[in-house]
Amino acid sequence: MNNPLSRRTFLATGAAAGVTAVGAANSPLAGAHGPDHGHGKGPVPEPPKAPSATGGGGAVSSVDPYASQIGLKVLRSGGNAADAAIAMAAALGVTEPYSCGIGGGGFFVFHDARTGRVSTINGRETAPSSYDEKVFTDESGEALDFDTVVTSGASVGVPGTALTWAVAAKKFGTRRLDKLLEPGEDLARRGFIVDENFRRQTSNNADRLAKFTASAELFLPGGKPPEVGDTFRNHDLADTYRLLRRRGVEEFYRGSIARAIVDEVRNPTTVEGVSVLKSTMTRDDVRRYTAPVQRATHSRYRGFDVYGMDVPSSGGIAVGEILNLLEEYEESTGTPISKLSEVDWLHRLSEACATAFADRNRWVGDVPTVPVRELLDQRFARERADLFDPDRAQPRPIPFGSPDGDYDDEPDPGKGQGEPYEGPSTTHLNAVDRWGNVVSYTLTIEQSAGSGITLPGYGFLLNNELTDFNFVPLTEGVPDPNLPGPSKRPRSSMSPTILRDGRHPVLTCGTPGGATIITSVAQIVVGHVERDLPLVDAIAAPRLSSRNGTESGDLGLVDSATGQGLTDLGHKLTSTTWTGNASGIAIGRRGTLDAAAETVRGGGGSALVVKPRR
Repeated sequence: MNNPLSRRTFLATGAAAGVTAVGAANSPLAGAHGPDHGHGKGPVPEPPKAPSATGGGGAVSSVDPYASQIGLKVLRSGGNAADAAIAMAAALGVTEPYSCGIGGGGFFVFHDARTGRVSTINGRETAPSSYDEKVFTDESGEALDFDTVVTSGASVGVPGTALTWAVAAKKFGTRRLDKLLEPGEDLARRGFIVDENFRRQTSNNADRLAKFTASAELFLPGGKPPEVGDTFRNHDLADTYRLLRRRGVEEFYRGSIARAIVDEVRNPTTVEGVSVLKSTMTRDDVRRYTAPVQRATHSRYRGFDVYGMDVPSSGGIAVGEILNLLEEYEESTGTPISKLSEVDWLHRLSEACATAFADRNRWVGDVPTVPVRELLDQRFARERADLFDPDRAQPRPIPFGSPDGDYDDEPDPGKGQGEPYEGPSTTHLNAVDRWGNVVSYTLTIEQSAGSGITLPGYGFLLNNELTDFNFVPLTEGVPDPNLPGPSKRPRSSMSPTILRDGRHPVLTCGTPGGATIITSVAQIVVGHVERDLPLVDAIAAPRLSSRNGTESGDLGLVDSATGQGLTDLGHKLTSTTWTGNASGIAIGRRGTLDAAAETVRGGGGSALVVKPRR
């Protein structure tokens, strides 16, 4: 190995600063896959960031300018939307490692312009086959401390992202996976410029990262987070991408990476004096992982077909029910959403979201008995809309409904249930190509920095996805579909969404934000479709997220006149720093594309089109 520096990472601050070697050259991949092609080049310059772009020929949008620029290059060179999405996701694994990466999972929604079919890939992580309903409880049956489980090997599910990429490339793409990983490899090796968002996330997770040797070496060189303007390089991740390019994802699920994952979660490599919970994951658990292609959920809103992610996500179901409820509220009041004041519109949204969450928490999980069709039935929404009062917020928690297919008689009264916790750190991207193919893709490692465990020598964080299970039943005496189980996938709120007018796609959108994903996506869809907001404005709008518990206003809503109006209606608002970091693309009938991303949240996003309108 000719590189005198660490193969793991190094940081250089400013043009005049020296280079600090971090860690030893102990990567199992170091020097094994040819010369370090990125070494000797400077860092990849940060591309310009813009929250909106209009034009044609294809478009991308995401949280990150590096990822969006890579996706744009794929489209310009003749790749399709699936190709661009995979390359973007690999880049996000470099620049957004606390939100996503090959140590996690996600949901990939694809509209095929040729066949008119909308398909999805279920890349959600799975629990070890040894896990049962009581795995996260103590001897007395009480739930284990949540934070203790998060930062441990016990929280790690078998990752699904690498196989999701392989399936997407084979089923929907036009290029080999090894070519699509090449830009991400180059970015990891050459490095990117640290921004305030990256530094803040590192600082927020510093105590957790410091517990694990590989995480501390990678993300806290010299014992502290990088500074804004530093160059961050991850040679181990670059070598891992190269390994996947040369040997395929079999290496991840059957080869050296699989062995490393199992060894690490069963016996996490912590610093001296630190002990964390261990997993019982086996090589067979990793080897048996699948990322199945599934049918999308389907509902209707304002004449549009709405497609989303089915179980184990609750996203497609809950977003669809919210939109159904909003239509029923309009039917019962006679006033369309487009004619409402901001207060009254957000009141309706809040009531619909809380009602849908009551049903989601009771009925949705990775079990074979989820009544998906009934939850998305307009008649069920009509029955649930009977609770709505246009002048007053319903008491929380709202009782869950009975999606039993019988909507003529008085429904059986359900119980009000509390709101389970779901980590907010995720990412979303969109791609549309010149042929009309569309991708909406949300991926995650769950909480910011996942489990906190970086796989030694491989440069990526492992997820804490299994804490998305409910540790104990949400309500005593009520069946809970989201308890842990052998090889089970935890429920998710990720809501990658595509709207179509007949066979013509009109919108793709999604966002990170844990359980707030569902409420944010519904608000963006209605804001753009019904409130006639340009997509970038629908994304940037203040958000109200009501999940059948505490409601939270974002970006000044609490202290605004709108916030006071909602309070007067009985809503209890709490201020949050930000809710999600959304992105999307609106697609016009004549091929005009309006790509959009956040203007402020998370430092803003990046939207690009192949042929910008002059």
